Amino acid sequence: MKEEYDFSKAERGKFYRPDATLNIPIYLEPENFVFVEKLAKKKRADMSKIVNDLIRSDIQMARLLA
Repeated sequence: MKEEYDFSKAERGKFYRPDATLNIPIYLEPENFVFVEKLAKKKRADMSKIVNDLIRSDIQMARLLA
């Protein structure tokens, strides 16, 4: 790594896109991954859809308890 970098010709915000969406990876614990994977295969659905459905139902339950 250099001790000093020259940013004199840099352009601020060159790659900034206000409408860009960020998909953050989610890492499941092994037993949760296996559960979701089996459920997705059984329902013939994408794992992302299964995880989102599970989270959505947890949110609804949490709202009822709050």
